[in-house]
Amino acid sequence: MALTGRPVISATGLFTPEETITNEELVASFNEYVDRYNATNADAIEAGEVEALTYSSVEFIEKASGIKARHVMSKEPILDPDIMAPRWEERGNDERSMMCEIGVTAALQALKRAGRKPEDVDAVLCAASNMERPYPAMAIEIQQALGIDGFGFDMNVACSSATFGIQTAADYVRAGNAKSVLVVSPEITSGHLNWRDRDSHFIFGDVATAVLVEDAAIAPKEHWEILSTKLKTVFSNNIRNNFGFLNRAAPEGEGKADKLFVQEGRKVFKEVVPMVADMIIAEAKNLQMDPATLRRLWLHQANAGMNRLISQRVLGHEASPDESPTVLDTYGNTSSAGSIIAFHSHSEDLKAGDTGLICSFGAGYSAGTVFVRKNA
Repeated sequence: MALTGRPVISATGLFTPEETITNEELVASFNEYVDRYNATNADAIEAGEVEALTYSSVEFIEKASGIKARHVMSKEPILDPDIMAPRWEERGNDERSMMCEIGVTAALQALKRAGRKPEDVDAVLCAASNMERPYPAMAIEIQQALGIDGFGFDMNVACSSATFGIQTAADYVRAGNAKSVLVVSPEITSGHLNWRDRDSHFIFGDVATAVLVEDAAIAPKEHWEILSTKLKTVFSNNIRNNFGFLNRAAPEGEGKADKLFVQEGRKVFKEVVPMVADMIIAEAKNLQMDPATLRRLWLHQANAGMNRLISQRVLGHEASPDESPTVLDTYGNTSSAGSIIAFHSHSEDLKAGDTGLICSFGAGYSAGTVFVRKNA
């Protein structure tokens, strides 16, 4: 069969952890921690040497983010005021890692939905915001677990990793270097979240997604043509995580708050919304497309307010839930996987010829757009 060099999305896959933490549960745990902290430091607080912590609330969380719950890989220790972090046994080198395990589950679902076997795939890209280890690459472990004879490598562009991975996969197809590429995003974001920080303890959840990018010649009848991809990065310290192997060179900083996720939320909101909206509109014009004609926007699931403003600027009116679906309320922010979850869960009802946009944005700053058209 002659290849076309035209990349398409053949299928997607999704792994969702069984355990869920509601805002009510999260707030109860956090406020218990606050009580204990303030009691332990009462004298220092009274002397003005230490600042007292304040309660979180369900109302605050939902107003700030739109998040109502999140799935996690390890619930009980996160809610334990003495721990407030995930816990699981370290796995041996002869066992599948956690990221590999959940990534393979999502990948197998994508392959099944496309009617594809692992041996049909040429490459695996593990595109995620936090890798479980530096090497061997998570992608190579996933490749081996699936039984794929090809190549794999890891990509980290924070919350835009999946869309950057899709463009990379599409470029391989366009160049004829691969006919079938899996982009896998296992996001165990609970591990890098500071569950003791009132401003961010509610943000993240765990999940894994997979996107199968293929040449149109071998794609199933129902697929999504990739019309264009566009990537953008602008350096910013407003979302940052300083954890890394070089921390051991400055042991006095180990365990400090900056070794976990930190952000200046208001600055991110103010700077990212116009950047992403302008990027989408400009790329739509390059495609000679009126952005208002986009049937659906599958936006990054980080903040309901950001998505509302971006979709309004793109469509020219406030988007309905049908035009810009939300999974943020039940999944939380799942970093690079968020827009893929939205696409996976809210795309089957579109008709042949409908166009849509997968879009991510986050730390870096980084942003990625994937314009698609449904074929059936």
